[in-house]
Amino acid sequence: MSSVVLLSERALRGGERERGRVMGERDEHRARRVWRALEPVHAVTYFAPESRAACEELGTKGYWMSYFALRAAPLGAAHPELVTALFYNFHPGLVARSVPHVWSLARPERFVDVRLEAVDAALHRLLGPEVLAAPDVAKAAVIARDAALAAPTAGRALAAANSALPWPDAPHLVLWHAQTVLREHRGGGHVAALLMAGLDPVEALVLFAAEHDMDPEWLRTRRGWSEEEWTEAVARLTERGLVDGAGLTAAGRALRVEVEAHTDAAADAPWAVLGAERAERLVALAAPLVTAIVAGDGFLPANPMGLRPLVATS
Repeated sequence: MSSVVLLSERALRGGERERGRVMGERDEHRARRVWRALEPVHAVTYFAPESRAACEELGTKGYWMSYFALRAAPLGAAHPELVTALFYNFHPGLVARSVPHVWSLARPERFVDVRLEAVDAALHRLLGPEVLAAPDVAKAAVIARDAALAAPTAGRALAAANSALPWPDAPHLVLWHAQTVLREHRGGGHVAALLMAGLDPVEALVLFAAEHDMDPEWLRTRRGWSEEEWTEAVARLTERGLVDGAGLTAAGRALRVEVEAHTDAAADAPWAVLGAERAERLVALAAPLVTAIVAGDGFLPANPMGLRPLVATS
């Protein structure tokens, strides 16, 4: 049996996983809780159909070309090596099939404009003009903007590039832009945590798939790695005692906990400035919006982030 198949075994079973999920949410780190509450607002950039359609009008082909163009555009006409380094877990060949060719179709500044236009269209369709004009959206935008402005960008190139862009005027786009900065701020800290753990891009994916009970074949192909590269990563992790034939070992689980703890701690600076009360207020204000986004086609439930959004409860 191949290592890929072995690591697709269900390491955590239904009842035990559900009990752990409920307990985990009670003790969830503040930075992770707010990320789960806001990330779908940003994720419409990649999951809603408006973005891909707008990029295809500029000449892009397929999902990945639009993804790399929209996410990397704030960096300027970045080379594939830079995009691969910052995005971290994508195979260099997958990136190189889109970058730098995509910049010959339109300048990065144009993709930045198209991104905002597509997000605006998607949020209007998913939420409706009345919801977007509601006072609660404006209140959420103010808190999120304050958090984004408090997020340090040293060592976080994607967060810095997005924070340098002009702020939109409409409150729902302010909310989106703020979460774009905040999620790239979190992502920069996550990459640092992976480096501290000694995990290269494909090793990080192998451990993540095993922990989250994801189909490793799906995640491998989504990130462009070959079967051989994946199997070699499994072998390296096995040698380190982090995985075995049943999935993650105790050491592997401990390392994953450590990585996420470092990620949460590194992402907490803006929320430490705002305080617990404003952070929770933002979670509450965003919940109805995220619920509608998830109910529509603005978010991918089976996503490579393993993200379970916080939604409004009845």
